[in-house]
Amino acid sequence: MKLELVATATFGLEAVVRREIEALGYKVIKTEDGRVTYMGDERAVVRSNLWLRSADRVYIRMGEFEAKEFEELFQQTKALEWESIIPLEGAFPVVGGSVKSTLHSVPACQKIVKKAISTRLGEFYFKDQLPETGAEYKIRFIAHKDKFLLLMDTSGAGLHKRGYRVRDVAAPMKETLAAALVQLSFYKKDRVLMDCCCGSGTIPIEAALIARNIAPGLNRSFASEDWDLIPQDIWKDERSKAYRAIDTETIGSKGNESNENEANEIEANEIEANEIEANENEVNEFTPLRISAMDIEKKAFIAAKANAEEAGVIDDIDFICMDMTKWEPGGGIPKGVGRDEPVVVISNLPYGMRIGDDAGLTGIYRHIREIMEDCPRWSFFLITADKKLEKELGRKADRRRKLYNGQIETQFYQFHGIRPQKNVIE
Repeated sequence: MKLELVATATFGLEAVVRREIEALGYKVIKTEDGRVTYMGDERAVVRSNLWLRSADRVYIRMGEFEAKEFEELFQQTKALEWESIIPLEGAFPVVGGSVKSTLHSVPACQKIVKKAISTRLGEFYFKDQLPETGAEYKIRFIAHKDKFLLLMDTSGAGLHKRGYRVRDVAAPMKETLAAALVQLSFYKKDRVLMDCCCGSGTIPIEAALIARNIAPGLNRSFASEDWDLIPQDIWKDERSKAYRAIDTETIGSKGNESNENEANEIEANEIEANEIEANENEVNEFTPLRISAMDIEKKAFIAAKANAEEAGVIDDIDFICMDMTKWEPGGGIPKGVGRDEPVVVISNLPYGMRIGDDAGLTGIYRHIREIMEDCPRWSFFLITADKKLEKELGRKADRRRKLYNGQIETQFYQFHGIRPQKNVIE
């Protein structure tokens, strides 16, 4: 069955999600704020939920129309083929939101949409009252400037809920955002990655999942698993393929090739990263993961290790409990790495809006600045709400991107290390 699917995304991550969808082999129709629309089928629903790392949810697009009166909303909702997906016993709760629309009352819109779907299904199944005792087919409407978009949620719980976060700390980063930060960086599976303010370990864990090619949704369930629309054989087959795709051996040095057709920030970073890789000397054909994670708080250290163990990547990450301002590059952290070897540092820096005060930030900034000066080949990818970061580090970012960490507006600053000189063959 041909389906129009919509993957929602945190503002600023649409290009990352689009690239993930295209990597799965699906044609993207449209990219807009917070949404990427693409074509697929029942198997695409399964693969998208299992494999999309940076999307929030995957929906089936049921229809879009303009409505300024409740009668219009009722009739156009009723005209959609809900019976093609929702069976007689299906439960279909309705949620939504309205922005700058004539029909601004969300509860009223919910009631009308629910009534229209009930009427359509009742007529199709010859029932005056529907039981709604079966699987859930949650409907979401998005009303913006009198235009209504009706979607059906295939994911259930948000895709950031991987299932590995068994311990938390204050202000944890969503797994989907962490995965996007890794993909926006220079990190590849044969490179060194360091998170010097790791918190509950989300960034290093997501990096390890990417390096090991572990599907982020492999160990959780989805709302559409209980749907009649998708045969259980498809779920079993795709999960089996995902298990077989996991890299359980030592990691090879060859990374994923960049998408030549996408002229965006991800491609630019990967091209630069590939140039660095091409010039590095004596890269072993097979090397283990080299990921380190540091935090000053023992609670965070314990939480990060517990989460990594649950995610199945505890052996891939070196966890250190220490004050990052005491960290001396070349002194064994990351293991066996000198000042002249390229390192990718990705961190969600602490800031007062999230953790209560700015105490200690000055020392963190000063130390990062010292490391940048002492280790010119190191690249830093730092997310923070502090707009003074560039001034504190004494350097303009090579790139920056506005992102939202929860409800907080942040900037993802990218400071690129010096590229190694190309080898000259005499």
